[in-house]
Amino acid sequence: MTHEYDPVAPPVALTIAGSDAGGGAGIQADLKTMTTHGVFGTSVVTATTAQNTCGVHDVHPIPAEHVVAQYDAVVDDFPVAAIKTGMLATAEIVETVTERLADTSTPVVVDPVMVAATGDRLLSPDAEKAYDALISRATLVTPNADEAAVLVDGPIETLADAEAAGRTLVGRGADAALIKGGHLNAGGAVGGIDGGRVVHDTLVLAPDDASGVDDPAVHRFENPRIDTDATHGSGCTLSAAIAARLARGEPLPAAVEAAVGGMSEAIRRGYDVGRGPGPVNPTMLDR
Repeated sequence: MTHEYDPVAPPVALTIAGSDAGGGAGIQADLKTMTTHGVFGTSVVTATTAQNTCGVHDVHPIPAEHVVAQYDAVVDDFPVAAIKTGMLATAEIVETVTERLADTSTPVVVDPVMVAATGDRLLSPDAEKAYDALISRATLVTPNADEAAVLVDGPIETLADAEAAGRTLVGRGADAALIKGGHLNAGGAVGGIDGGRVVHDTLVLAPDDASGVDDPAVHRFENPRIDTDATHGSGCTLSAAIAARLARGEPLPAAVEAAVGGMSEAIRRGYDVGRGPGPVNPTMLDR
């Protein structure tokens, strides 16, 4: 018995990020998340890591010219509808990726991965300074509170701080900034409310020139905090989910709201693997 070839043609997204040998974060998490959303994931590997649930044991950046070769090979063949960046490791790679994205009209989600959930640093100090140009190219930048504090050079301790940081990043050229609330005073009151039982994510959107409104729009999303430290790969998974939704053609605010809303369940139903805090479960996101 024969069967006719009956292919599917999903939207395509690209992740530019590091590889996690343990499979819970980085390229591995991104591709799982994109598949969950019905999107075909392609990848540019910026670094390999000897990493597991207990920590990052070694980082090996990929030569910048090979990062370029990977990127060119993907965009030459695939109709990439959205791009996300994750761990970029070195200033040279940040600058290289920024140059490659300078002329694209494709939506770009920038996840400024600087520190792993285990506390291990994933970005060199000089690379942190190189992020300004990439942020100015971003459709959306998605730092957690610790990363936002580095990017704006000031503490992020309250909801007002998160909003101010988002406004600063939009002022630097990003179309939007999502300041993730998972690290925002998790052990106590957030901005004096909720006793830390709720995660508050703050989305700041650049003014719409067509509307004549000069002030950025601010949206806050509230979701229950799950009492666990097993959040490995949560930032990668969230940014990949947003990129996948943008690749499907969803408007940015709706894509952010849906992806943020699914994270509580992705964390609650996380994978119990490894000896350390396990990774989140991206298959729980698009339900």
